[in-house]
Amino acid sequence: MEQNELYPIFLKLHNLNVLIVGGGNVGLEKLSFLLKSSPNANVEVVAKEFHLEIKVLAENHPSITLTKSKFKKKMLKKRHMVIACTDDLKVNKKVYDLARKRYLICNIADTPDLCDYYLGGIVTKGNVKIAISTNGKSPTTAKRLREFFEEVIPEDINQMVENLNEYRKTLKGNFEDKVKKMNEITASLKK
Repeated sequence: MEQNELYPIFLKLHNLNVLIVGGGNVGLEKLSFLLKSSPNANVEVVAKEFHLEIKVLAENHPSITLTKSKFKKKMLKKRHMVIACTDDLKVNKKVYDLARKRYLICNIADTPDLCDYYLGGIVTKGNVKIAISTNGKSPTTAKRLREFFEEVIPEDINQMVENLNEYRKTLKGNFEDKVKKMNEITASLKK
């Protein structure tokens, strides 16, 4: 049976520099997705033309920069992460090849073979965030799972997280003792 070998991480996009190449519908989708989870993400969107909603997002998020231009190799300088979503496969492949030479992680929209990462489904309830991946096989399944988790995870889960964080600060003893006590308290979550 095939296994999902992706390694999930949670990036602090306000500390990183992201480049999105493409200003159309898919660029809008990618930018919206990033901003939903990371409203202060540092993102530059490069395109010859921008979808109207991308312009609106940029107006409402000061950390977004729009650059009206065709993609140039120098735009990859001082980047951590790249997304290419133009309607020109040659441009997308060029972005990928140049990003790989610079050891940048890159996502080429709708081209799994040219992706170092996927943008999966995300559920956020306060400080609790769950990422969902189908290994790029079925975005629709990830969407349905996201909807399921959004429905079943209580809205007040964040209060529990805050309360446990405050309690954790009061615990004495070594690391092992603290872990044991926190495990005892949170065991009821499995029921």
